[in-house]
This record gives sequence, structure tokens and C-alpha cells, in this order.
Amino acid sequence: MPKTVFITGATSGFGEACARLFAQKDNKLILTGRRTDRLERLSNELDVDCHIITQDVRDREAVTNDIAHLPEGFKDIDILVNNAGLALGLHPAHKADLDQWETMVDTNIKGLLYCTRFILPGMVERNHGHIINIGSVAGNWPYPGGNVYGATKAFVKQFSHNLRTDVLGTKIRVTNIEPGLAQTEFSIVRLGGKEEKAARIYEGTEPLTADDIADIVFWATTQPAHVNINRIEVMPVCQSCGPFAISREA
Repeated sequence: MPKTVFITGATSGFGEACARLFAQKDNKLILTGRRTDRLERLSNELDVDCHIITQDVRDREAVTNDIAHLPEGFKDIDILVNNAGLALGLHPAHKADLDQWETMVDTNIKGLLYCTRFILPGMVERNHGHIINIGSVAGNWPYPGGNVYGATKAFVKQFSHNLRTDVLGTKIRVTNIEPGLAQTEFSIVRLGGKEEKAARIYEGTEPLTADDIADIVFWATTQPAHVNINRIEVMPVCQSCGPFAISREA
């Protein structure tokens, strides 16, 4: 039976790939993102009912209003994919840009909270729903320059676990997907639009793709109703957890 799927950050990367895959299975889509032209183009390419919302998830009032005024036929959301997020900068903490830190907190944490808080009550009322949060291996494993980005994804992991305990006794499912090295626009955004520098990150590797993550998201949502996938950490074969770092100079 077709479901209604709400996807944030649907203009590129994991969000766009999820939209395309869910559309292939004849689901109705609510697609949000900051770039109207991309949302319109994607909606026109998908042969399913789509409702697009130009939205910055950091804007609490806009998120509240957009969800409260969804058109008929899109109000009963079955699946929420909290995908919108970003990393900015790779400077060590003592050199980092505080504005970039705040943007990551506002997007990766607050934006996810806003969408969850305003969609979850309907799921509880209907006793049905699945929340997919896109976390990161950075929430589990530290690396130089990952300071606040990794911390925001650690928040996503713990919030997902706590959310699951809050909905215990209902038929609502919560899953945290934690990708590792994946080639999307992620590094371009992180490095301030420097495409050549971003491309060098993936040289000599076979990273995850947006389609890989979309497949995992879709798989998690299509398990039997009594099965909850708590979290999935996924890396490409070319990536692993690094050894402990030791400074010989400190």
C-alpha cells in the first residue's frame, strides 16, 4: 500500500536518492529543501504525487506552519526522513568559525527536532509511523576537525534511542542510519564550494553513494511491522576506524 513520505533536504544527495527510490515504489512524497528550482525539477521527474516545500529546517516558525498546513492527501505522514544536515569547515576547535558551529547545531540538531516534534503527534494519534534519522559515523568515531559536526551527529544517535523509548507501547519505529565516507555534495559544502579540493578526498577510493544509503533507508522501512531497526552504521570497504593517535611532541 502506498505511503506518504516526508523527506527533508531532498534537493541533493541522500535526500534526492531517497525521493527517487520511494517514488519508484509509488509512494506519495513531501519534499523539502532550500532550493526551489531543484525541488520543482525533481518533482516534475517523479511520476507520483508530490508536494514540495521550500524550507530551511532551521526556521521553527516556517516548519510549524508548513506542517500544519499540508494539503489534503498529504497530512497523514507514514515515514519521516530527517535528512537535512551539513558539515562546515575542518579547522581545529581553537580556530573554528563560531558561525559555522551554530549553523551545524541549528541544522543538524534543531531542524531535526522541529520536524520530529511537529510530525510525531500525528503518528502517535494514528499509532503508525517510522522516523528515519540520518546520522553519521562521525557521531561514533572522532577525527581531527570533526568537533561540532561529530557532536551534532552524536546527538542524533542518542536522540534516536531516547525517542524510541518514548514511543514504546506504540507501533512507531525509529531508526538512525550512520553513513561513513560517501560522495555527494557533502564535502563541497564543507569546504566552501571548492570542488577540486573536495574531489581529492575521494581519490583512490570507492566511497558510498547516495543510492547506497537510499537502499538502506528503504530496506529499514520495509521490514515487518513488528521489527525495529535501531541503528545501522555503514562504511565503504575502503574505510575503517583509525588507530589511536599518539603525539610524540606534546
